[in-house]
Amino acid sequence: MNFKIDNLQYCNWTRKIFEINREAGLDAIHVTIVYHEDFDELQKIINSWNIHFKDNKDLIFLGKNFKDIERAKKENKTAIFFGFQNCSPIEDNIDLVEKVYNQGCRFMQLTYNNQSLLASGCYEKKDSGVTNFGREVIKEMNRLGLVVDMSHSAEQSTFDAIEISEKPIAITHANPNFWYSAKRNKSNELLKVLGESGGMLGVSLYPHHLKNGSECTLESFCEMIARTTEIMGIDKVGIGSDLCLDQPDKIVEWMRNGTWSKSKNYGEGTKNNPGFPKQPKWFLDARGFKNLETGLKKVGFSEAEINGILGNNWYNFYKRI
Repeated sequence: MNFKIDNLQYCNWTRKIFEINREAGLDAIHVTIVYHEDFDELQKIINSWNIHFKDNKDLIFLGKNFKDIERAKKENKTAIFFGFQNCSPIEDNIDLVEKVYNQGCRFMQLTYNNQSLLASGCYEKKDSGVTNFGREVIKEMNRLGLVVDMSHSAEQSTFDAIEISEKPIAITHANPNFWYSAKRNKSNELLKVLGESGGMLGVSLYPHHLKNGSECTLESFCEMIARTTEIMGIDKVGIGSDLCLDQPDKIVEWMRNGTWSKSKNYGEGTKNNPGFPKQPKWFLDARGFKNLETGLKKVGFSEAEINGILGNNWYNFYKRI
């Protein structure tokens, strides 16, 4: 059985987008439900998702483990897996890790660009690594089966997380620095260690992290994937598109500034373009998975390898965790 999985989307969720994801054949999506919200604010978000599940029960349901991906395939639906792009909902209380897990969270970044109570973000000048609290949280996440996500984390912090975690970690949405140099993109050395540890990389379609931005070509992107699999292993790379469909530009300011800054245009590639960038024409939404399939075939991947990159690798990762 082959699966299609997009392991990161942050859209302005409506039935239209759920229908697009079904048209694309997505069996599962890891969705961001938190950027900077605390535990109480998280409850409001979960309530809004409960409404989505009720109103769109013919299209989606809350996923909690790999068996739900199988169920989604059989029922022609999309399993939704909750994730946090920051550790803010657990505040400074390790008991909240289990509480958010019980509410459906299955991925949590230790940081979002900045220093957190757990680790350093990729925008910090000094990367002090995973903190004492971070070590304890990773242990708790391992116990529960909550995936450690280091997409927006600094390099030493990510190496630390790989070493500390008894289970493989994930970088759900980032690209390699050899292809395009960006603060959030990852070094060859880090990708090699990530692959050797059993971890996964979700390559991102967010234009600020693409070679030539919105004008990035399908061929270039697929060639990048080919080189990345040589570094990490063919079974360690998947898709984490980072799609932000129908989000107003004020949301990107929230993502960058949160509650910690009054500055604007914070972030890479944003000085002259503070809003959301345009997607490449060949990946306007999840239906671009079809174009990825064509592009990956052209650069020499076999059918089994393409199926792995487009979903089976993530499915096997879920199954291991």
